[in-house]
Amino acid sequence: MMNDAPALAPDTSIQRILIVKLRHHGDMLLTTPVINTLQQNYPQAQIDVLLYKETQDMLASHPALSNIFVIDRQWKKQGTKAHLRHELNLIRQLKGQGYDLVVNLADQWRSAIIARLTGARIRLGFDFPKRRGFLWRHCHTHLVPVSDHARLHTVEQNLSLLQPLGLPALSQQVTMSYPPQDWQTCEQLLRQQGISGDYIVVQPTSRWFFKCWSEEKMAATVSALQADGHRLVITSGPDTKEREMVERILALCPPQGVVSLAGQLTLRQLAALIDHAKLFIGVDSVPMHMAAALQTPCIALFGPSKLVFWRPWQVNGCVIWAGDFGTLPDPDAINTGTDERYLDLIPTDAVIAAARSRLA
Repeated sequence: MMNDAPALAPDTSIQRILIVKLRHHGDMLLTTPVINTLQQNYPQAQIDVLLYKETQDMLASHPALSNIFVIDRQWKKQGTKAHLRHELNLIRQLKGQGYDLVVNLADQWRSAIIARLTGARIRLGFDFPKRRGFLWRHCHTHLVPVSDHARLHTVEQNLSLLQPLGLPALSQQVTMSYPPQDWQTCEQLLRQQGISGDYIVVQPTSRWFFKCWSEEKMAATVSALQADGHRLVITSGPDTKEREMVERILALCPPQGVVSLAGQLTLRQLAALIDHAKLFIGVDSVPMHMAAALQTPCIALFGPSKLVFWRPWQVNGCVIWAGDFGTLPDPDAINTGTDERYLDLIPTDAVIAAARSRLA
């Protein structure tokens, strides 16, 4: 529960805000309702974010943010002295901002200590069971219960941390932003590949292959949509295994009307590509969350991840869950390095029918 401090009245003196979240790309996208809510309630405030360096593309173009501060996980490979120098420099930068409010969405000790060292007069954190004790309490002025998190989507969990502020309105909208030149780059790449006009984006890969459908089933879906006269653009991350998976899918499809931009796009360029597509088909991955945020019509294939936490938020389309077609293992019991394709429970016909329905 909260540190004996009452809920605060909306505070117009809050002028500088820091949001801390140290997780993966998808987690960063799902912090945007918190950013949007704070902007709406404190329109004059400077809002900054602290995140891991590799995830900054997710928020780099968000119009409400003034500064993005990063922790580079490569610092520790530079030796103890260099690592310490980077950390102290970060603390100095953050202290120099004079924050009034820190919203610590993270669960790491590092995030709590940073929150405390900023000197902000309001420091919000979650009352995680694994963090009970004096130090975690000392680092925050208010701790918010997590007792109902098991039934809440990640977006709702994040927004619940703002409860002590007593804000009159919460924005639940996830937003993915990109600059105009990213769409211009995509248009040029599409023209080079002979694609103009309407297209469908297919993202068959995830960094974890247990979240993927088989190449054969994805190829059958692509082929069916090709036969219907649609043009398709296949995307993936830059990882070699993901690109090889796309190559295997393409080898099973007719060559006409389908192209690959696998591994060729930044995250913001991918967002631009998805934003201009007439349909997105993809597995549980960051691009799926981007498609939902951009309100692109979406067919999301979901397997043994925690659906309550990670389903695409406010999706314009449908989620096809493998658990509706068979038994899935407990998400907490999965070896993430497994070669098992749990999504293969989903029949090809179900995805093709959903796609045709959205395209009708």
